[in-house]
Amino acid sequence: MAAQKGKDLLLKIDMTGSGGFETVAGLRATRISFNAETVDITNMQSTGGWRELLAGSGVRSASISGSGVFRDEDTDEKARQIFFDGTIPVFQVIIPDFGTVEGPFQITAIEYSGAHDGEAVYELALASAGELAFVPAE
Repeated sequence: MAAQKGKDLLLKIDMTGSGGFETVAGLRATRISFNAETVDITNMQSTGGWRELLAGSGVRSASISGSGVFRDEDTDEKARQIFFDGTIPVFQVIIPDFGTVEGPFQITAIEYSGAHDGEAVYELALASAGELAFVPAE
């Protein structure tokens, strides 16, 4: 896989619940992290005393974070409303030359900041809230 442009890693939100995704406005940086908890089944009969893990068990999760320039566009307003309403809509993350991750996420944090001599910026944090689907890039 060749090097990719960071701006091509996109966070999109289903604006109406109908599968119409729009890129979250103003993002400069986006990150997705996948996690899997382990279930330790090590016992006195484990070979050589090495830890053993139970395959296919444990909780899997994903988290998304992003930061960018506040633009006060439709997607900014939608993200704020989702947070204050406590809803869990479907988001997409487009990972260049890797694929698309799609599923329900809860916005767990929104932070706004700005310096007197700079632009207003924001940070988002999202946590997976159900099963995620992955579609490899073609």
